[in-house]
This record gives sequence, C-alpha cells and structure tokens, in this order.
Amino acid sequence: MNLADRLHTAAQRLGGRAVLTLDEAELTYGALEELSARLAGLLRARGIGAGDRVAIMLPNVPEFGVVYYGVLRVGAVVVPLDPLLKRREIAAYLGDCGARLLIAWHAFAETAEAGSTGTKADCFFVVPGEFRRLLRGVAAEREVASMAADDTAVIHYTSGTTGRPKGIELTHANLGGNAATVARMHALGVDDVVLGALPLHHTFGQTCSLNATVHAGARLTLLRRFEAGRALEVIRRDGVTVFQGVPTMYIALLDHPGASDMSMLRVCASGGAALPLDVLRAYETRFGCEIIEGYGLSETSPVAATNRGGHHRRPGSIGWPIRDVEMKIVSEDGQETPRGEIGEIVVRGPNVMKGYWNDPEATAEAVRDGWFHTGDLGRVDEDGYFFLVDRRRDVIIRGGYTVYPREVEEVLYEHPAVRQAAVFGVPHPELGEEIEAVVSLRAPVTCEDLRDFVRERVAAYKYPRRLSFVDELPMSPTGKILKRALTRPAAG
Repeated sequence: MNLADRLHTAAQRLGGRAVLTLDEAELTYGALEELSARLAGLLRARGIGAGDRVAIMLPNVPEFGVVYYGVLRVGAVVVPLDPLLKRREIAAYLGDCGARLLIAWHAFAETAEAGSTGTKADCFFVVPGEFRRLLRGVAAEREVASMAADDTAVIHYTSGTTGRPKGIELTHANLGGNAATVARMHALGVDDVVLGALPLHHTFGQTCSLNATVHAGARLTLLRRFEAGRALEVIRRDGVTVFQGVPTMYIALLDHPGASDMSMLRVCASGGAALPLDVLRAYETRFGCEIIEGYGLSETSPVAATNRGGHHRRPGSIGWPIRDVEMKIVSEDGQETPRGEIGEIVVRGPNVMKGYWNDPEATAEAVRDGWFHTGDLGRVDEDGYFFLVDRRRDVIIRGGYTVYPREVEEVLYEHPAVRQAAVFGVPHPELGEEIEAVVSLRAPVTCEDLRDFVRERVAAYKYPRRLSFVDELPMSPTGKILKRALTRPAAG
C-alpha cells in the first residue's frame, strides 16, 4: 500500500482530465503522475528513499501535488510545513524529524535557507516554469515503492519551538482510508469540482481536499489564500460543487456584499472549530445550501465524526463517527459516561495515528488501549449524536489556524523585560478567537515593542494582537499560572 498508488490508478483512467488548477495553470492527472514520477527520480538521484524525511514548504499551488506524491512515490515521508513559519520554527521541525531535504517555494527561499542552517536538510527551491523544465531533464521513477499499511507517510507537527516539537505520524492506511471515506460520504465523482481553500500543508486540506479529490477522480481548484471575494469568483467561474472550509471562511462569505445564491454547491463541509448556529442557518435561508459540520484532529487523519446530509443532519452537533471508527465520552477515570453527561471525547479506529514521532511517552499517554484521548470535552445525546462542548483546554483556533499558547509564552519569556506571561484565546466575531497575552514585567516595555518582538519570531497568525500588563499573575499552590482566574485590564 502506498498513498501515491491512488494517483497512479487515477492517471491510468483519467489521464487527460484536469486534477489541479490555479486560475490559468492546470495539471491533468497524466501530467501530475508524470511530473511526480520525475520528482521521485530526482529524489532517487539524491539518495533519498524509503523512510527518509522530506519537508515541504509550499503554498496552495499545483506544484504541491507534484512534490507530495513524488516524495510518497519513493517511500519517503512527507513533513508538511506552514509557509508562514519563521526561521526558528523551521529549524525546530527539521531538527526534530532529521529531514534530509527541504523543498520550499521560491518566495520563502531566504527564510527556508536560514531555518535549515545547522540541520541535516539541504534546500531545494521550486520556481514556477523552471521547476517543470528541470523535471523534464530527469528520468522518471516509474515504480511506486511498495509500502506496508502501517508505514509512516506523513509527519504533521502540532507544536512549535518550545521544548521538543511533537510530530504526528500518519500512515499510508490512515490517510488513504480517511480520504476514501470522505470521498464516499460526499459522493465525490469525476464531475465534481472541489474548492481548494484549505491549506494543503494541514491534514484537513491534505486529506479532505487533495487526497479525496484524487481518490474520486475529481478536480481541485486552488486558492493561494482565502479571500471571500476571490473565493466567490472562483466558485462561479469554475463551477465549484464542493466547498470545505473553516467557520471563519463561511462567516467571511456571509459578510461579503457580492454573495448571493450558492445552491450550485452540492456539499458544504465545515471543520477546524465549532460553527456558530446562526451561520449555519443563514446559509440555508440566504444561499439555499446546507453546511455539514464534522469533527477531527490531526491525530485522527483528521476526520473522526461528521453529520450526514438531509434529515440525518442535527444542527449544532458534530454528527456521529465515520465508518469503522468508534467514539465515546469518558469520565476522568476512563469510564464511559451516561448519555447527556459531559466528558472527554475518545476515538478508536483505522484513522488513529501511529504515534508521536520518537516520543513513546507522549504516545502512551494519548493512546490507551487503542483509544485516542482527544482532550476535548463533549457529550452524546439519546440518538447517538455527538456534541463538542469545549475544545482542548488551552489551544487557540484563530481563523482556522491552531495556535499553542505555550509556544507564544516561551517567546515572550525570551524578552528581558518579561517576568511572567499567560497567553489564551478570547472570542472574536470573525476569527472565532483572537490571541491575548497578559504579562507581568521586570522592566519597562511598551505593548507595541513587546508585540513586535513576538511577531518577528513566530508565524503571522500566532502573535498576540491584544496585550496587557499586570503586577502579578495568579498562581496555583504548585506554581502553575491560573489563566481562568485572571482579571484582565484593558488590552493594548
């Protein structure tokens, strides 16, 4: 089993049909198969093979698919990196996984090269036009490496530069099975056009957009970055039938003056954060389409549960587990809770990760007796529908991007004026959550200076837009900062 086999099979059947488009740029199934085989040949020439880690730092461009399937084709492991990462973050990820190569978009060359300095990774930059000309001179690797179902295909990182980054190992079976399930649930076919608005470096976009599209023989029309007006233009121009997004995308579309009837959308799926019920209802009344809300994490490849369409949908819920997956709600002692009671959501099935890269202790803590403990609170009603009550205790979801407070706190602590710091999410009408920091100081510093200090060291979506100072942060007897006990002054 190799995830790249899905592309190989589809190319034999649909060689002349478009699979990846970005405005005027187009890749057919045949071209994607050929270019990824040549990329595999390039990797082989560099001595890269089964089990080697290759990091890719590419935006939503057709070349992402070429590199992604090319790496998988030789049996190597894809390590997707957010193109917005800064030097120190890149270095942490490359160092942790021991990547041999970083394939980055040309616009990020300076940051990528700086981040790879001191690691084992060489750099290779993708420049449009030049990339294809280069590959035309490389002998194609026609064979797809034979992999076991539990061989690692992708390592997704969940945290940043603090301590030791945690890499989620997803296997060929994890990702292939989840993509097939998504394609089946959405009844994807060769006539469907999927909007590629989700970042392909994230599991949501990778599984539900890229891999599910290839599995079904559909077409993925890409957006470099989501902007409501641009998305509407592409939906209408390309005849999009399937839209997968996070709540902030749906909110932005609702607020756009050019939005009108979107009943041409056969499927609208939402994930990444809880979808406000008002947004869901507005889509039905104003646009004539329903949104199907689901639930999952990177550790579950990512889809674990989802609503189904029509009368099977229960607004406000995350539906019920997907095929071959079990979910239940457990108390702190691990016992299943009665219907209606709140507890932790745990998941078991073929979608659950292989483990955390080189971290058996964290793996054993997260996966117990085959059940992955999500850390999310939920409940299940009498009809078996699951409801997400609260997300993980500290994780912030800002505009669909996951931000880990401790990572930002550690950067704040690097500033000589900072004595204590607490970072958390606060409600935001458009982004879902905004990042706020409360800091106690040992020397004078302005909010703007401290904000700039963090902004220079982390990806743009991670730094705290709201920042305030206090004399002391509340502490527990064990020395832990009590974020919930904070009384925050006006933020700057």
